Amino acid sequence: MDKSTVNKLLGYRMSALALKQAMDVSLSSNAENMFRYVGFRNFMTKYQQIAESVSELVEITAPLGYWDISKIKSSFELTWPRQKEYFEAVYTNNLLLVAFLEHSVDLRADETRGLADFFQACLRKAVFDVPQKEKDIQDVVEQLLIGRGMSRGIDYEREKGRVKVSIKEVIPDFIIIRLSLAIEIKLCRDSSHARVIVDQINADIQSYQKAYARILFIVYDTGGIRNEAEFRNGLETEDGNILLVVVKH
Repeated sequence: MDKSTVNKLLGYRMSALALKQAMDVSLSSNAENMFRYVGFRNFMTKYQQIAESVSELVEITAPLGYWDISKIKSSFELTWPRQKEYFEAVYTNNLLLVAFLEHSVDLRADETRGLADFFQACLRKAVFDVPQKEKDIQDVVEQLLIGRGMSRGIDYEREKGRVKVSIKEVIPDFIIIRLSLAIEIKLCRDSSHARVIVDQINADIQSYQKAYARILFIVYDTGGIRNEAEFRNGLETEDGNILLVVVKH
């Protein structure tokens, strides 16, 4: 699949996710049941526009549902239980469309790579003082995630997603559940610490692979990594499921 097609599909996936968020807002409103689903027809129209655009690029093998919207009555002509039925059908089909894009076309791997490139390009610019502890970098990473339009508790979690290994539990710094991605931050201060970090990364890989399909390591270096190529050697995987970003201060 050429890069242009992948980029378009990424855009349509983002549109489908935005539609899901809009529907979630409608569901979480304080309105009475009879008013929560009144926008079902608009949501239905948007969903079908996205699905039809995707079908022009790739063959959709997911069992998606479609409607002849010209024959769908307005919310003023339907009882709220019937509105709810349409609303839930659109919601389910939109989730199927997102799942098709992410799994069949494997856009999750592309988005993970894009996220790694984003941190490579932007993290150093967002760090003003020499960090003293890993939490300093974690805070900046979270600010960048928020600046990218993500919300904690919806798009990502911080220091959650425990993974049990033998008699102990490990917790990644960040997780993005939708991508099955764990993000771990390391702060490298000197050459001896760099060797310790390599051991930590290898241990983290063994642990986090039990729960997550992808792992992104962000190593912020204040002077300990002299040969970046040598440092990265053997840590990343060719399939892109384990990525390593080294950012120099």
